Amino acid sequence: MSNLTVLGGDPHRLGATITDNGVNFAIFSRDAVRVLICFFENYNSKTPYAVAELDPAKNRTGDIWHALIPEAKKGSLYLYRIDGPHDIHKGLRFDFSKYILDPYAKALSEGSVYKHFASSPVLETDNMPSSSKEPREIELFPKCVVVDDNDFDWQGDVPLNRPLSESIIYEVHLKGFTASETSNVMAGGTYKGFIEKIPYLKQLGITAVELLPVFEFDEFENCNINPKTGKRLSNYWGYSTIGFFAPKQSYASSKVPGECVNEFKLLVRELHKAGIEVILDVVYNHTAEGNENGSTYEFKGIQNDIYYQLVEGDMQYYKNFSGCGNTFNCNHPVVREFIMDSLRYWVTQMHVDGFRFDLASILTRSQTGQLLTFPPLTNQIAEDPILRNTKIIAEPWDCGGGYQVGRFPGGRWCEWNDRFRDDIRRFIRGDEFTSTAAATRMAGSSDLYLYSGRKPGNSINFVTAHDGFTLNDLVSYNGKHNEENGEQNRDGNDNNLSYNHGYEGACENTKIEQLRKQQIKNFLCCLLLSQGTPMFVSGDEWRRTQNGNNNAYCQDNELAWNDWTLEEKNESLVRFTSELIKFRKAHPVLHRETFFGETDEEKANGADLIWYDFDGRVPDWSKLNRFLACQVFGNRFKKKDGTFDVPVYIAINTDRHDLTVILPSLENGMVWARVLDTSYPEGEDIMEIGNEEILQSQRRYVVTTNSTVVLIGKKENK
Repeated sequence: MSNLTVLGGDPHRLGATITDNGVNFAIFSRDAVRVLICFFENYNSKTPYAVAELDPAKNRTGDIWHALIPEAKKGSLYLYRIDGPHDIHKGLRFDFSKYILDPYAKALSEGSVYKHFASSPVLETDNMPSSSKEPREIELFPKCVVVDDNDFDWQGDVPLNRPLSESIIYEVHLKGFTASETSNVMAGGTYKGFIEKIPYLKQLGITAVELLPVFEFDEFENCNINPKTGKRLSNYWGYSTIGFFAPKQSYASSKVPGECVNEFKLLVRELHKAGIEVILDVVYNHTAEGNENGSTYEFKGIQNDIYYQLVEGDMQYYKNFSGCGNTFNCNHPVVREFIMDSLRYWVTQMHVDGFRFDLASILTRSQTGQLLTFPPLTNQIAEDPILRNTKIIAEPWDCGGGYQVGRFPGGRWCEWNDRFRDDIRRFIRGDEFTSTAAATRMAGSSDLYLYSGRKPGNSINFVTAHDGFTLNDLVSYNGKHNEENGEQNRDGNDNNLSYNHGYEGACENTKIEQLRKQQIKNFLCCLLLSQGTPMFVSGDEWRRTQNGNNNAYCQDNELAWNDWTLEEKNESLVRFTSELIKFRKAHPVLHRETFFGETDEEKANGADLIWYDFDGRVPDWSKLNRFLACQVFGNRFKKKDGTFDVPVYIAINTDRHDLTVILPSLENGMVWARVLDTSYPEGEDIMEIGNEEILQSQRRYVVTTNSTVVLIGKKENK
């Protein structure tokens, strides 16, 4: 075994940091009594070629163990072994027989924790002292990789800092976007494969991609079997983090250890060149180590009682507000600093533009699990100078009853607005007396966000997300069909607020299919014509289906991947979506930065929004049913070219009967022109900007059943 020089090192920078004199290693562990850094020749090495043992006298400052290793370099592969007390009733789970991942590792090599390591035996008997045990072969366990942060040419890349009011978010699984052969890319399912599809994203018109987890996770964590195929299912979505600084290695086209970092940076740089921001879906609420029956390979073997929330009285058990076995102790100062270091790293070194925090209510819980009014972590994220210009989006609930929609604490936070999702689904489905709720959502959800001083853009509006039906399945299935998940269809949400329009699943009935397409357009209109920040799921613009599976977390296959043949098959729907996005962008009245009636000018002159019943009168909200219409005034909104915006009229009829509506009168020589009517044939359903069709009748318009109509005021050419 090779000899290593072990110098004192620096405790200030945790992880592995390249310096002029070697690599500095630093790791936190309060109760450790012995720390070893083990180095490996290759990712599949059976044993380390060198081991550096840290001297507590010179390699420890407080709770930080640190060392400078001159022989280490970029690409070096390493793991820790840490010895200390093993008293599960006091929450201590040190196990010297286990190799331990560095929580600050910036990349991991190939390998799997769960496929090969969870029950790893040791060379000696288990009743020997832990300090005497030696790990057995670990050639298939991932190794940490020393990464050079400066080994990439950013070509002058800077943050885009697009305002929320101008943002349109596209939620997408990085691998699933191009994993199918139908994507016709060179490196399907990878960062580079994603880059090949940037022209499509730019043409579609979205302004940001929200990537499902790209932090390192282990696909083999899921042991369920697909009853249809007999194959083992996977952890496809990745909501179970192993490396909080490390981009997913298997998403890289190169298998050279550490190259995943440069490939991820390349993706960000190229998206920025196209004007598209990068938002990461991040999971700080729990880790992949599980509960008392789970594995020890990282935090449990470093300082279990600090990193996790444990049950008082018997600390062998884990509190489980995440529904995944454990809860990260987010508001402990050490853990909070770890999360902040991770976020800052992804912003400063990886140039990402924002984060969506999974089960974010856990971030607001105290160290004993109570929801806090002023949580240190969420306040710090909002106020951190380095993160100040990033977008921070909360999924404002958790699995312990922490539902905080409209009141997520911490200042400038945005929120996934599930009230928008549910109210719009009910309205478009045709539920009775849902018009009032839908109107509130389309006007920006001021009932949720105004009192806290936030703006319409803080509401992330969505009808669909990764978790639930796709937009096509929302109009094609009455119930979930998750049998292939291996859980007897017990998993997934039962409250989908969906409607199949007469037949469950795909069908050849022309009338049903036409109605489904029309309803998809209606949903898209509600989403993209509402105040707030819209988000939709990749493939919704071309009717991507999961065959009724509303919880495809384990389906790393064609069921969940994007089928690009549907883009061509539903070309007219893609066009409709793209033109609708262009229309939203062209009219600032549709993406205001303030709520209606909030400004002093509006308080003095009246709000820039008027609602109507079908007869042209102000509606009786207690009686309004299955219909919405409004006029949004644009005379106080300047566009980028210096001209004022025009009035926009929107009418939605979800009733079973056609309605003849009375249109409001226009001033200043303007006339109404049709922008879109979802009842029109494909190709005529939406007009290109500048080619809007002036109505022959300026007084009445027939809004047919299950359709949306949008008109704008236009100067009549005489």
